[in-house]
Amino acid sequence: MNALLGSAECVGKYGNGFRGQYDSQKWSCGLICFNSETHLYGRYWGCLEEGDALHFEACYYQGIEYCIKHGLQNFDAGAQGEHKIPRGFEPVETFSNHEIAHPGFRDAIENFTLQEAEQNRLYMIEAAKSLPFKNKE
Repeated sequence: MNALLGSAECVGKYGNGFRGQYDSQKWSCGLICFNSETHLYGRYWGCLEEGDALHFEACYYQGIEYCIKHGLQNFDAGAQGEHKIPRGFEPVETFSNHEIAHPGFRDAIENFTLQEAEQNRLYMIEAAKSLPFKNKE
């Protein structure tokens, strides 16, 4: 990674744009994160060329550095991804709100999500065991 810079070109008061280059003179990746007074929420990203660890540098390590630099208490790196757990991102429950107009389809989705909720709860417990932190007990 030659450079990954927090851009001065912000996306409103609570938006941050980052851009980076990887072994070239042209910009090859970019991402947008949003923040509150205490949290950084990320990472909508894309790249023009792949590079070794580019995704992790851009989407995770730069976000962590930004939080430290700006005194933010939490970095929510987005939903999904077992690859985040060894990097210290604890599994957290996420929510999604949708309006499903068709009653039969809505009922089928609701039934599935009720069944899925217990499996997600068990998965989060197991996934948390893989965090790279020392046992506090």
